[in-house]
Amino acid sequence: MNKININEKLDLISEYWDPKIVGELNKQYVKLVKFKGEFVWHKHDTEDEMFYVVKGNFKMELRDRSIDINENEFIIIPKGIEHKPVADDEVSVMLFEPATTLNTGDKINELTKNILERI
Repeated sequence: MNKININEKLDLISEYWDPKIVGELNKQYVKLVKFKGEFVWHKHDTEDEMFYVVKGNFKMELRDRSIDINENEFIIIPKGIEHKPVADDEVSVMLFEPATTLNTGDKINELTKNILERI
């Protein structure tokens, strides 16, 4: 049992769209990631995802609308829902999701991270 300083961990992240594991509970990972620009449209067939904004803001694009997520707000994307995060400026996000969750879901491309680093 160690306490985690979120800002210290975020300082270790220099690449965008490259989530890092900072904790684990009940077969769920707690991840930190920085976004900037557009991600890819994707979905997760069997996993829900929670995006909590630590610093900054981003838009969660859905096929029928766009939702602004600001600092100290979160959104849960249910399994099966296509989504695409978009950040005009750098944003720091904490993710809560099952350990089996692939960052690009049903899409495999250059942004796919099969093995995540623990920091």
